[in-house]
Amino acid sequence: MKIGKKEKSGQLYKAILQLQDEEECYQFFQDLCTVAELRSMEQRFEVASLLDDGMIYNDILERTGASSATISRVNRSLNYGTGAYAQLFARIKDK
Repeated sequence: MKIGKKEKSGQLYKAILQLQDEEECYQFFQDLCTVAELRSMEQRFEVASLLDDGMIYNDILERTGASSATISRVNRSLNYGTGAYAQLFARIKDK
């Protein structure tokens, strides 16, 4: 499988699957990412969740501070991506 133009390394994804709970996950991502990278991912996930709930761009922009470009990019992933967001949101709603 490729990510962008490069072949992916499965090591990171396999390591993530070994995390036992939310605290381990939080600690791992704190070590792996910069604060800015974490905030960016958290913001994108919040935007995806709000879009999935049917919220409109302007309301998402006000609520999250995300740029319209970020909101558009996340929306494109929701509609034309791999389906991972939809799968995850379905699992979250089932719990």
